[in-house]
Amino acid sequence: MSKRMRKALSVSASMLVAAALAAGCSGGAGGGEKPQGQGGEEGASGTPVKVEVFKSHLGKGKLPDSNDPHVRYVAEKTGVEYVLQTTPPGADPAETLNVMIASNDLPDIFRPIGGVEQTLIQQGGALALDELLPKYAPNVWSNIPKEAWDIVRAASPDGHIYYVPKVYTIPERAPMIRKDWIDKVGLSVPETKDDYVKLLEAFRDKDPNGNGKADELPTTGREFGKWMDHLFAIYGVAMWEGNPEWDIYDGKLQYAGITPNMRAAIEFIRDLYAKKLLDNETFLNKGDVWQAKINNNLVGSWYHLPASLKDKYNAMKQTAPDAYIIGLPVPKVDGFQGFVTQKSMGEVEWMIPKSAEKNAPNALKLLDFFYDKANAEFVQFGIEGVHHEVVNGQKKLLPADDNKPIALGMLNLTTRESMEKRIADTYEPDEAKMVMDIFDVSTKDARRIAGDGMPSLVYEGFPDIQSHKMFQQYLAKIVIGEWPIEKFDEFVTLWKKSGGDTVTERAQAWYDKVQQYRSK
Repeated sequence: MSKRMRKALSVSASMLVAAALAAGCSGGAGGGEKPQGQGGEEGASGTPVKVEVFKSHLGKGKLPDSNDPHVRYVAEKTGVEYVLQTTPPGADPAETLNVMIASNDLPDIFRPIGGVEQTLIQQGGALALDELLPKYAPNVWSNIPKEAWDIVRAASPDGHIYYVPKVYTIPERAPMIRKDWIDKVGLSVPETKDDYVKLLEAFRDKDPNGNGKADELPTTGREFGKWMDHLFAIYGVAMWEGNPEWDIYDGKLQYAGITPNMRAAIEFIRDLYAKKLLDNETFLNKGDVWQAKINNNLVGSWYHLPASLKDKYNAMKQTAPDAYIIGLPVPKVDGFQGFVTQKSMGEVEWMIPKSAEKNAPNALKLLDFFYDKANAEFVQFGIEGVHHEVVNGQKKLLPADDNKPIALGMLNLTTRESMEKRIADTYEPDEAKMVMDIFDVSTKDARRIAGDGMPSLVYEGFPDIQSHKMFQQYLAKIVIGEWPIEKFDEFVTLWKKSGGDTVTERAQAWYDKVQQYRSK
């Protein structure tokens, strides 16, 4: 990391963005001249125009260079060279992006992190895309439904489109359970909450992993109460990776964290913890530890992404060849309507900074290549011998490798059809059926929440409410038994007094605005 970047890391995120915006309005993305072949609709002497693309949380692999065959293929088709940038090793993605903004070293197009997109929109640092999208990215414009664009418009103060949204029309996450464990303890897939508890008790007591040790974790979660949404789902609580979301309760839009549904869910989870039916290390589990427990056949029931099961399932089968995973229908409980939270539209995916306006047509041309259905096969499989191999006439994706270039991608629009194709191309037939069956179960229980696509702007001035820190503290202490369940009522009062009422008013105003767009 450069000396300039190390110095910038000491500056607060808000100051970083403000500094960048002040400088960014006067020049190009890097505060100076663009490299040759960048910044216009055509490169010099036929040279592809460079477009810098920033993404974090990349998988295995190294960054491709200009000579990479994947990069060259895209450049031949678009006249644009995809220059992939990402977070330096060990650095925080949100902080890295803020440093780039502060240094006036912005990419041409980037995936926003940590709500920075709303700060850019509010302070004039984001480029409006309304007129550019139909002209330079017609496939992006037409393939993303109007409803999603309406949500994007409602997230800005002037009704303009400042980002391209992620669209996921089927449930992305699902409750899952080990069917082979259910069979081994002689029970059935639970239909009610009481059935589920009985099953978890059998997981705890009857050694379903067959190793002769009492080491089974009937269900589990991660630190801060993340990734145990399946337990809240039973009580109809809108949750997303352990954070309460916004939905309609008692006829009005409310933060799910303060509802009677949440109180009942926490009381239930507290009971599971006391009986060691919930992993007692849940609030200590880092992501890799949590995943290792599942992979090593210690966990019976969990909540995650069905589409990413391949490596996890293969790990399970190393010590449990008969392992089989199914979707867990949300168990029923009297007085509550359970559901799996679905967020389908409006989450921020791509944004172009105002300072990169000159190169915006090329950034959008590049993005459009990945949304063009004519390129779907290449987007899925990449380069033969690098990203896929041909077996019996069929293309099969190769596993990622730290020594191979990362496959380029920008598409984040998933439908039932595209998911089926992705799974069929990635998994063996029997495994593909297993994964799609999980999606089928989750789809029946899923419901899009009213707060889908709500902008982070509603939390402005109330960072503790936005981060859910107060909720996480009360959740953990109540669940582990340090505080009584009655402390939940104290949390509700404090949340409202700490800005929750103001945030609720803003959330309602946004929701009303979305309804107005939908009625047009």
